[in-house]
Amino acid sequence: MPAYRTPIEKQPFGFTADGSSVDRYTLRNNNGPSVSLVNFGATVTELHLPDRKGDFDDVVLGFDNLAQYETQSPYFGSTVGRVAFRIPGGRFDLDGRTYQLELNRAPHHLHGGTKGLSWVVWQAEPLDTPDGPAVRCTYHSPDGDQGYPGNLDVAVVHTLTNRNELKIDYTATTDRATPVNLTHHGYFNLAGAGCGDVLDHVVWIDADHYTPTDDSLTPTGEIAPVADTVFDLTKPVRIGQRQAQTGGFDLAYLHNHTGGSLELVARVEEPSSGRVLEVLSTAPAVIFYTGKWMPERMEGKRGRIYEKFGGLCVETGHLPDSVHHENFPSMILRPGQIYRQTCVYRFSTKS
Repeated sequence: MPAYRTPIEKQPFGFTADGSSVDRYTLRNNNGPSVSLVNFGATVTELHLPDRKGDFDDVVLGFDNLAQYETQSPYFGSTVGRVAFRIPGGRFDLDGRTYQLELNRAPHHLHGGTKGLSWVVWQAEPLDTPDGPAVRCTYHSPDGDQGYPGNLDVAVVHTLTNRNELKIDYTATTDRATPVNLTHHGYFNLAGAGCGDVLDHVVWIDADHYTPTDDSLTPTGEIAPVADTVFDLTKPVRIGQRQAQTGGFDLAYLHNHTGGSLELVARVEEPSSGRVLEVLSTAPAVIFYTGKWMPERMEGKRGRIYEKFGGLCVETGHLPDSVHHENFPSMILRPGQIYRQTCVYRFSTKS
């Protein structure tokens, strides 16, 4: 096993409103970066990385206390499921039966419901792995939870590798057919959390197609080419260059590597710090969001103020609302199958 600078640190993080205790785990690799996460929502709360000068800053949005995560969080750093993104009307048909989910964002079901995976306390176990320190979080979602069929057992392993990667491995099993789409809802600001907006970040997404949406941000079912649209990010683009035309991004892309192997699907660069984020995934889609629905002002960690467009998300998973579109890659998990997805956030600096 590698020799870590310090062991994995475990500290109390508080109690939920219903009295459940929550712990924070801090991982450090051999190079200096560190990541902290809590077992409420299997949530990443801090990620400290160097800039091109070697100065460290926390580059993910979040809070210092559990109460804000319970009551104010727009899914900062959380694990989202059972099904991430919107299911319009909260209804879907599966194997001849109609299921009605909780309408927590009426008239739709969003991100797994009021007590989806982002809002529950997971069991957590620190791990030493050949790649670096890790924490494994597990949760049992019972049959009927938020309206979903089947008992679902979920595990998420967050590893801070010695290659300066945050690697997230997802697995799940079920005893009845059920939709599953897990993702990480981290808000990144590579200049530093609370250091203004992300409009100067430069983004590239290796995707020739996207899914147009209606007025409620629900996919129409079309898989359209990005060519000759403002959503084309196949060449690096400063986010602010498209701000006037898009009003900010909140869009799903079907990337160009849908074979299930771990592939580079997106890159984000921040010019002032030199920090670079590369995203690798085994899942078929990338959802790119630039914080357009964030409040104008929100107090975050260490008294820093987060503003609208103060963070961006590069979420990997299945296309939103895949339960209603047979032409989308299927996200139905059946008994005897194992849901497996991996997302890697790789960090470096550019001179």
